[in-house]
Formats: sequence, structure tokens, C-alpha cells
Amino acid sequence: MSGEVQAAAVLGGLAESEELEDRRGPQRPRRRRIGLGDWLLPVYVVLAFIFLLIPIAYTFVFSFNDSLKSNIAWRGFTFDKWLNVCNVEGGAVCEAFGNSIVIGLVSTVVATTLGTMIAIALVRYRFRARSSISLLLFLPMATPEVVLGAGLAAQFLAVGVPKDMLTIILAHTMFCISFVVVTVKARVASLDPALEEAGRDLYGSPREVFWRITFPLLTPGIMAAALLSFALSFDDFIITNFNSGSVTTFPKYIYISASRGIPAEANVIASAVFIVALAIVVIAQVSRAARAKRLAAEMT
Repeated sequence: MSGEVQAAAVLGGLAESEELEDRRGPQRPRRRRIGLGDWLLPVYVVLAFIFLLIPIAYTFVFSFNDSLKSNIAWRGFTFDKWLNVCNVEGGAVCEAFGNSIVIGLVSTVVATTLGTMIAIALVRYRFRARSSISLLLFLPMATPEVVLGAGLAAQFLAVGVPKDMLTIILAHTMFCISFVVVTVKARVASLDPALEEAGRDLYGSPREVFWRITFPLLTPGIMAAALLSFALSFDDFIITNFNSGSVTTFPKYIYISASRGIPAEANVIASAVFIVALAIVVIAQVSRAARAKRLAAEMT
């Protein structure tokens, strides 16, 4: 009987609450007060994106400018700059761009190879001066580029090495190694040693364990380090200007041309590089999402 009494009391209370709600009528939802932070952060994000995208938009728009000697004022829309990008000044802009590509690729390959070996040695092995080497590797990253470039230029001059593309590659390799070591070192430190031990337990030789287990696990870190190294080499001007001699790279060409307005052909190449980089990022993200979706479907 006590359970029936309690149930009846609960039902009676619900009925009374419904009657009170009917008398009061429908309740209006409370309006949430909009604070300063609710609109300040979106406005800040929008302004930051506009500030970052204005130079890119300017470069892309003025790549279609029908300019003559100067590319400062808008003279009209044309596709000629995109179709004849290497016809300005005897193809100087394309030659400078090609030099930057060659220097970036060679210095990236050398810096990535040496930096990966150094990173593995610093993490996996114990030897004298290991801490000192780790500290010294940060010096090129902390040293201003103007000091680094001037020091390398003085060293090449003292040794008697003529400044050309080789000196640029040596200089870029030198300061890119530090970034490669830091990036790959973090990846090596995160690897599980049990995976390599399992490979050795299955009678794998040290060479087989490295190429079949260690290297595939290090590949994402190595690729990230290589992309960073190439970007630093391709974009560098200060160190290149000190050690280039008569060789002209794309950043150096842009700097020389900036006084009279960067040619529209240079804007074309810069816009093309941006579009290609953006396409690579989009393709990588889409393929990564598709791969994750496929793995999730296989697991379920």
C-alpha cells in the first residue's frame, strides 16, 4: 500500500505542476546575453585572415596586370604574363626560379640525409660530447642570418673558394641541418623500441630491421623535415645574398626588382607556387581523411 500511496502522490504532484504551467502560459526562453568575448574573437580572426591574405591576393591579382617596365599601377587585365612568363628580360625570372629549385632540392637532400643520421645517433647512442653536440646544433637556429651569412662569406673568402651555386648549397645545407635534426629527433624519440626488438627476435638483420621497421616509422618525420628544409632554402635571401656571387636566385631577383616594381612574371611564378602548395595540402588532407574513414570502416 505504501508504494501505491507514493505513486499516487507523485502523479498528483505532476498534475498540479501541469495545471500551474497551463495557468502561466508558455514560458519564453531566456535570451543569452552576448558578452564582449563572443564577438571580439571572431572579429579578431577575420581581421587576422584579411591581414595575412592581402599580400597573397595582391600578388595574384597583379600577375594579370598588363604592365610594361613597372608593375606598381594597374594598367589592365591580360593573360599574356601567364602565357609568356619566361619572355621578360631574356628569361631572367625563370632562370632565377630554376636556380632556387636546384639549390633547394640539392641542399634538402644533403641536409635531410645528414640530419637524419645525426638525429638517430643522438637519440639511440651514448658517446662523449653528446650533450655538447646537441647544444651546438641549436646555434645556427639561434644565430641571426645576417651574422651567419657574413661569417660564411668571410670563411669562403679566406679559403679562396669562389662564390657560386656551390657555396650557396653549402651554406643552405649548413643552416638547414639544425632544423632537420630537431624535427627527426622528436620522431626518433617517440618510436617504441619494442617494435625493433620484435624484428630482431624474428631473425631480422640490423639492415632489414632498419629498412622494414625503423625507416617506415621515421618517414613522416623525415618528410616533414625535408619540406621544412626546402621551404627555408627556397625562401632564403640574406645568407644567399652574402654567398651567391653572380648567381641569382628567385628571392634575390625579387629584391633587385622591388625598387621599380616586381615584374608581373614574378607574380605569376609566386602565384603558381602558392596554388601548387595549396593543392598539395588539400590532396594530402583529403587522402588522409579517406584513409582514416577506410580504416574505421574495416575495424567496424
